[in-house]
Order: sequence, then C-alpha cells, then structure tokens
Amino acid sequence: MTDRAAKARPSHARTTEVGVQYAIVPVPVLSLETVARRSGLHPDLIRRYVALGLVDAGRDASGRLVFAPTAPAALARVQRLRTGLCLNYASLGLVLDLLDRISLLEAALRRAGMRSDLPPWT
Repeated sequence: MTDRAAKARPSHARTTEVGVQYAIVPVPVLSLETVARRSGLHPDLIRRYVALGLVDAGRDASGRLVFAPTAPAALARVQRLRTGLCLNYASLGLVLDLLDRISLLEAALRRAGMRSDLPPWT
C-alpha cells in the first residue's frame, strides 16, 4: 500500500459512549431457586434454557443467576411449546422469535388503527 492510498482514506477515530442507566426505584429480581419453585421446574433445566437463550437472565454481584419477575411466565411459555408441540431446543428458539415478531406486528397494526376483526391467535 502506498502513501497515496493511505492519504485517500482519512482515518476517523471511533469513540463510543457508554451510557449508564440508574433505576429510580430498585428493580425486583428473582433468584434461581425462587423461579424454580414458582415455575415448578428443576433449576438445572432453567440453567439449560438460559444457556440456550430461551429465557433471559442476568447475574448478581456474586455471579448467581437472577431473573426478572416475568421469568416464570416465560418459562411456562417455553414448557407449553416444548410439550404441546413436541419441539426440540433449536426449534423452540425459532418459534419464540416468530411469536415475539408476530406480537410486535400485531401491536403496530393496532397502533396504526388497522385492527383485524379476528382476535389474536397467540
């Protein structure tokens, strides 16, 4: 590469800003044991769902899994799909993504005033 080619492309230093968000009120989180008790699932199965990306979880300061209060409902949804439709883990992720996309599109239609007369099927 010559000096001419280097001068033709100006180098732009990229700076990324990292925004920090602070909650005004403490965000409630559930421990793995609490989620397991509320959902009726074994903690190892919940860990597997988290590892596969089927359920969202975070980590606390000591590295333990913590969940949003909606985690038992998300786990129930995964279990219904797994047992009701006999889906494997790979197809569970795909179906969950498609159902979430359908919900977003239906919400956009409702906001636009183009509501269907049929009730949502999901």
